[in-house]
Amino acid sequence: MVLMESGAREVKGGGLSGKVLQGGRRLAAAMLDQLYPPVCAACGTPITEGVGLCPKCFAGTAPITAPLCPVLGLPFEVSLGPDAVSAEALADPPPFARARAAVRYSEVAQSLVTRLKYGDRTELAQFCARLMAGAGHEYWSARPLLVPVPLHPSRLRFRRYNQSFLLAKALGHQLGLDVDPFLVRRHKKTRSQIGLSGDGRARNVQGAFSAHADALVRMRGRRVVLVDDVYTTGATVKAVARVLLRNGASEVDVLTFARVVSGEEVPI
Repeated sequence: MVLMESGAREVKGGGLSGKVLQGGRRLAAAMLDQLYPPVCAACGTPITEGVGLCPKCFAGTAPITAPLCPVLGLPFEVSLGPDAVSAEALADPPPFARARAAVRYSEVAQSLVTRLKYGDRTELAQFCARLMAGAGHEYWSARPLLVPVPLHPSRLRFRRYNQSFLLAKALGHQLGLDVDPFLVRRHKKTRSQIGLSGDGRARNVQGAFSAHADALVRMRGRRVVLVDDVYTTGATVKAVARVLLRNGASEVDVLTFARVVSGEEVPI
């Protein structure tokens, strides 16, 4: 059996029953706001409603927008023309077709990722995915398959959830796309990437991933969007992209919530 999660949109109920259901949801949300007043997802400052950011943190999100490198998604200071490619992409062409990220890895982004990844703030996946959906707008017309970067089983047992899967799942629901969290597995337990150089990260994940035995059937030659929380040097997503391409993906794109921009200090 193919364990694939459908991201089909929910259809709102109509008529009286639909109105009652919507009213009940609004009442439940209001009660939760009274019991647990909403706060900024990054700094904890009280906000008016929902899951979001206070004005100060919102101003510090540093979204990545055009002009940017069409391959790596790195922002350019000025427009260099539609065919301009970054020096990084020319020097070391990646196995994937394109990479995009919603925001730079700033202090605010770090706080959001840390709370999502280690702080049991799983509801932040919905917020991050909304920003990611906009960043990956070029991808969606092809109706790609969403594949999260997997965790090793031992790390998954320790954390209890994979933040990359939560992001992919939220994107799937928002965009009506299929998610396959079991297409690639991380069979080799690697050390943390924190503190490693670019070359060290690449060596660390070499041979760490493998595809499901039925990968060829599960992908059916579709484009794949590989989903992760942060793009640092790209070592992990490159390793997973190579596995996907060897096992039947027509092309692989990468989408992350945040990315470290070249020339900036690698904080993770």
